[in-house]
Amino acid sequence: MDRIPLEVQGEESAIRFRDCFSVRYIQSAALLCRLAFAIEQEYLKGSLHEPDAQLRHEAFTLNAVLSAVSFLESTINELHADATDEEYSAIDEKHGTLLRTIGREWHNTRNFDRAPMFTKYQTILAIAGQPGFEEGDQAFANVRVLTEIRNHLLHYTREWVVIGSRRAPDLEPESTADYFEKVLHRKFATNPLAGKNVPFFPYKCLGHGCAEWAIMNSIIFTDEFFRRLTLPAPYEGIRDDLGTR
Repeated sequence: MDRIPLEVQGEESAIRFRDCFSVRYIQSAALLCRLAFAIEQEYLKGSLHEPDAQLRHEAFTLNAVLSAVSFLESTINELHADATDEEYSAIDEKHGTLLRTIGREWHNTRNFDRAPMFTKYQTILAIAGQPGFEEGDQAFANVRVLTEIRNHLLHYTREWVVIGSRRAPDLEPESTADYFEKVLHRKFATNPLAGKNVPFFPYKCLGHGCAEWAIMNSIIFTDEFFRRLTLPAPYEGIRDDLGTR
């Protein structure tokens, strides 16, 4: 959080605050991930007896995933806000020049706000004269799927899911559970608290493994983004707080 003194005539100095919610989101995601991990470890040891443990585990994993995507969105929004508001006095002239260029080339805030999240990342890289992410890039592909998970959870609609039998692809549309199982197969450990005869998504998917995968790939993606811009990542000073176990 940046605090900027503001002189007011005839009064004591006021302080302006400029917050950094991206850091709060990724810290929250990591904390929730660690809490989910602890519950899974108790379960695997056979020592999980709290009546609300299942509910707490679901809350931790679900909100860790949501917070990871909120981190991605806040990170790019804060960078654009700093560029357009010319709030980058704490960095050197080289980086200040880059942010001035971003602010000048994409000063239309309404246009920025309406752009999809990944378009924001790609456009700012292009403005900086840096290569954008390719569709085949693993971290880029992973955060795209992560965003699809978040979008499904926020705009959820009920659907039938068939398990235990072969689906006729030419007759039945693919369910969300089928799709996520196909694209996330073996990317992370499944939720050990899930029953056997339940769909992959959300039951087996939303566990510590998924939350950890979401956080790690979000950071890998933003690390690469800031590396290409040669800008310091805003979360650089709190990396020690981002453990997932």
